[in-house]
Amino acid sequence: MPHSKILIAYFSRRGNNYLNGRITNLAIGNTEIVAQKIQKLMGGDLFEIKPVKQYPEDYYETIEIAKEEKRKNARPELANRLEDISSYEVVFLGYPNWWGTMPMTVFTFLESYDFSGKTIAPFCTHEGSGLGSSERDIKKLCPNANVLPGLAIRGSNVNQADKDIQNWLLKLGLLT
Repeated sequence: MPHSKILIAYFSRRGNNYLNGRITNLAIGNTEIVAQKIQKLMGGDLFEIKPVKQYPEDYYETIEIAKEEKRKNARPELANRLEDISSYEVVFLGYPNWWGTMPMTVFTFLESYDFSGKTIAPFCTHEGSGLGSSERDIKKLCPNANVLPGLAIRGSNVNQADKDIQNWLLKLGLLT
């Protein structure tokens, strides 16, 4: 699909994050770094998924909020929207793994648009839990989309992930 119109939508959180067993302050979130690397290889439009209510800088406060949102099956309101998603054929969807799946903000994003007939290539950053149930959750939320096998990258390895990203794109047939 070398000539498809591409969207790279991602949710990423900068600030204090858990990396290599300790809290580290990140100027750019790990998922955003991967999104930028995909754009460099594939082209396409970048779109950051932002909730109206930002998550706290503090890592532990954020994970408690994320845990509560998941428990309540919440759908945090989005602060921004794409004007038109209909022209995109391939959607790269990026997020950190929070509590075994995507942040609930990404659930809101997926429920806000019609992904029928589109190809979704998920990628996530994590510190040991991989993609969790996120691929299955995306398939449930977008039953008429073609959801490709995702890529999970340890957050602490994103700066050295170029080859992994390239190999994933080649394996999916998205990069020639």
